[in-house]
Amino acid sequence: MSIFKKLGPGLLFAGAAIGVSHLVQSTRAGAEFGFGLIWALLLVNLFKYPFFKFAPQYAMATGESVLHGYKKLGTWVLWIYFILNIATMFTIQTAVTIVTAGLAANLFGITANPVIWSVIISIICVAILIIGKYKLLDTLMKIIVSTLTISTIVALCIAFFNTEEAQSWQQILPTDTASIAFLIAFMGWMPAPIDVSIWQSLWALEKNKDDKEYDAKSSMFDFNFGYIAATIIGLLFIGLGALIMFHSEEKFSANATQFAGQLINMYTTNLGKGTYFLIAIAAFTTMFSTTLTTTDASPRVMATTTELLLGRKQKHAYGIWVVILMLGTLSIFLFFLSEMKILVQIATVLSFVTAPFYAIANYKLITSKHTPENWRPNLVLKVLSIAGILFLIGFSIWYCSTFI
Repeated sequence: MSIFKKLGPGLLFAGAAIGVSHLVQSTRAGAEFGFGLIWALLLVNLFKYPFFKFAPQYAMATGESVLHGYKKLGTWVLWIYFILNIATMFTIQTAVTIVTAGLAANLFGITANPVIWSVIISIICVAILIIGKYKLLDTLMKIIVSTLTISTIVALCIAFFNTEEAQSWQQILPTDTASIAFLIAFMGWMPAPIDVSIWQSLWALEKNKDDKEYDAKSSMFDFNFGYIAATIIGLLFIGLGALIMFHSEEKFSANATQFAGQLINMYTTNLGKGTYFLIAIAAFTTMFSTTLTTTDASPRVMATTTELLLGRKQKHAYGIWVVILMLGTLSIFLFFLSEMKILVQIATVLSFVTAPFYAIANYKLITSKHTPENWRPNLVLKVLSIAGILFLIGFSIWYCSTFI
């Protein structure tokens, strides 16, 4: 089995992860702190690693998703997940779509209206998923992540050779309130919220249906490849922010189209106008990959969750949840777009403070009787998991004590 063919859910994870957390948050981390928050990116990726890994591991061990495992731990676990997902899925979908729309408006023109572009992008995503289903999603993500990685590496190399200033690698622990709030948001969505692990368990099962050669070994290689790719690309965007925007006086607009224009223009001003399309393509593919994967993942997990809670198979459940997601997202575009900053902040905070819940649930599931003994984690992963849970709880307490 070729390396390229082995890849699937891992790249979907990377595509879902490499969005707001990378293009916006990592770039902003570099712009405001230089290379000073590399410690935070590496540490949170290390401590979250086991909880993401356990999801496809459980799926391949049992032939069922993590959601089925949650029900075995107790229906209340599944209900908590359902409520939390309802509280955040529409806001997250709106946030990633509106940023993608702003980039599309700058790259393709036609109209500067982010709502019109959001509708166009949503229709394209739904069409891809309905016509091509998982197989087309899998193929497209290989192209998108490859394009994104190459264009970002080239942009970083140009920035490095164009920068004459000496760079400081001193690591920084923020102490003022605004910087702490940013740090928590940065780590909350880096490389992604832990509940994205649930998406990957479902994608792993879909990949296995389409390709019987996608076995346990392939799944772990695929996961590690995607996770490492997401981590490296996060570092690349910190580098771009540090080399190009550090000490900049620019204040980013809350308007999606203007924000996208500012972001691209700041890069091209420093790297040269000839790099405009390189930067625009890197940024657009970053956000489109996230929009596409979230359009698939949220309906997929909600369809499975409702079927498990109701105790029966529902016909067209996936399609129904796609429609619900699109209607909810469109409603925010039409009626709550002015409150988008607050909604995103709520979603980001929820992602962080609920991380210990998902971490504990995934650890409990993979070490329980519901997982075959030979699939349970070794001592190193157990120690790392416990350290990760303590890390996530500690930072959640720090956040709550600072802002509540």
